[in-house]
Amino acid sequence: MGGEYNHAVPAGPGQPGAEATGLAPNWLDALPQAVLLYRREHTELGEGLTVSGLNRAASELWGVPEHRALGRPLLEVVRRHTLETLAERGGELELEVSGKTLRCQARPEGQGGALILEDISEYRRREAELREATAVLSHEFRTPVTAIRGILEALEYDMPAELQQSFVAQGLQETERLARLVEDLAVGFRPTRARTLTLSEAFERVERLLAAEYDLNTQAGSVPRRSRTAPRKAGQVSFGEDHLVRADPDKLLQVLLNLIENALKYGPEGGQIEVQTQPNGPWVEVAVLDRGSPISDTEGLFRAHTRGRHVSGQGSGMGLYIVRSIVQGWGGQAWAERRGERNAFCFTVPGVG
Repeated sequence: MGGEYNHAVPAGPGQPGAEATGLAPNWLDALPQAVLLYRREHTELGEGLTVSGLNRAASELWGVPEHRALGRPLLEVVRRHTLETLAERGGELELEVSGKTLRCQARPEGQGGALILEDISEYRRREAELREATAVLSHEFRTPVTAIRGILEALEYDMPAELQQSFVAQGLQETERLARLVEDLAVGFRPTRARTLTLSEAFERVERLLAAEYDLNTQAGSVPRRSRTAPRKAGQVSFGEDHLVRADPDKLLQVLLNLIENALKYGPEGGQIEVQTQPNGPWVEVAVLDRGSPISDTEGLFRAHTRGRHVSGQGSGMGLYIVRSIVQGWGGQAWAERRGERNAFCFTVPGVG
């Protein structure tokens, strides 16, 4: 293989340049990039680029052994006019090949040159995950940040001490929620902190957090307590039987909050939200039911940046996407269905015992 390499091999990213002549064959084969050397020659069809060498990664990429590729027209080996044009002109581009994202560089030199292809699929995948993570954080932080801003603006004005204390209490609750979200930022970089807990423990935390925004277990239109500074949406929430489960408590809380808040926001004013629980083999199934209008595309709601067809107001459409991502992280399932006259948003969590 070494005798065929008589062109300079341009340096790839982070690699020193070197002359190919005299290098041992394993030098090129050890490169993770696919390297194809070519030269300009006169053929029966006229002047064109032919293959003068390729390393093991290039052979695997195009499925052509080196001995069969040598001397053949470049286009016959790479099978893409885009790459042939790149080899002629030089430069760099990204290309999708066999489900992979490749960074392709061409380094013409004299009557020859080299094509260098690097698989950057993992880099692009992580880049896409970062974009999704940014959208998730934007969705999660929006509610407490908006609430805290409103509270601080209200505290600029003179008001009775009781009212002021109410605003401060609400601000502290939202700050606690922000602190929990900041803690969740590290979830992707540490092992899941799963432990055995009762569902009732998670339900109690949900009630405490929702109480700052909603009048729970009250009828719509009831007179708000004096300590409340603005009308809040009323709703009735009931929780099912208790079960032992194993999960990260904060992640379980996040799933429940998203589902119950969705039901309170988009269900009928003052409507009853029921959280049902039941064992299902080694799992415990949790379902949040509301009396909202039937949903035509229940599966589509779990895609990122997707909202219900008749949903009004602002929103990023990330809530149910977050739910499914968390549930799948502990091996469970998340779905929505119509049960009689109610919508049911369901998920499974590992049971204990």
